[in-house]
Amino acid sequence: MTFSPAKLDMLHAIARLKRAPNEHKGNAGKAVLIGGAPGMAGALLLAGKACLHLGSGWTILEMLDPSSAKAHDLQPELMIRLAEDEPNLALSQIAADVIAIGPGLGQSEFAFQWLKACLEYPRAPLILDADALNLIADSEVLLNALRQRNIKFPGQSVITPHPGEAAKLLKTTTENIQTNRLDALQQLVSLTQSIVVLKGQHSLIASAHHEVLQCDAGNPGMGTGGMGDVLTGSITAIAAQGVRHHIDLWEATCIAVELHATAADDLVRKGVGPIGLTPTETILEMRCLLNKLL
Repeated sequence: MTFSPAKLDMLHAIARLKRAPNEHKGNAGKAVLIGGAPGMAGALLLAGKACLHLGSGWTILEMLDPSSAKAHDLQPELMIRLAEDEPNLALSQIAADVIAIGPGLGQSEFAFQWLKACLEYPRAPLILDADALNLIADSEVLLNALRQRNIKFPGQSVITPHPGEAAKLLKTTTENIQTNRLDALQQLVSLTQSIVVLKGQHSLIASAHHEVLQCDAGNPGMGTGGMGDVLTGSITAIAAQGVRHHIDLWEATCIAVELHATAADDLVRKGVGPIGLTPTETILEMRCLLNKLL
């Protein structure tokens, strides 16, 4: 008998994000997103825009590229800083509610040090994507740090690999990942002890403490550069608000995955895509859908 995962159905939980009349930005959380190495600043900006538009109280970008670490004319609300040489100190001073690292991070020694500092940062929900996963795949030190973090703070880290990143983590091929996605998902959970989102057609979500869920929404228009960065920013935003609105990282991840895919489907129904559907359009549609569901 073939195992069939349960359907992801978490959009109802968005109602918990509804704000009381007297709430302020502190109630919506302080999110820090790290990445944007030279030539890859756009990835971090997309993640930041998603985080901002989905409701984070503060959205702070730690940009590794000096030439891009400045106020963004089209999105001045983003607090863009040049990543400092002492990441542990920088993170301590910011006192983030949620941290995300990976979009456009690169695989330099500087990126390694920032990732190591994030893995050492206590308690706050941590979202790991893109080059953060590639660095972990190549380093037993970082992989062990992730495992130890999850032992000490269970349920406080999520990884969001696409099939290629999953293959690197599991030392196999993308074809093997796609042939048996459920098995790959469980191996990733066992390897990292994290919440895992295995992206792709019918994205799968699981953790050591939760059964497998499958997102049935989504379409081929989502197969374009930047969509994963938007998902990272979306999880970050919902987790940041969840700190004071009683939504944990598992729930925030499930909400973001379903919201992301459903918004993309809504755009296709409106005639926007699938071909040419952009991550930026998806961010705005996600915001619209989120507010309808409050």
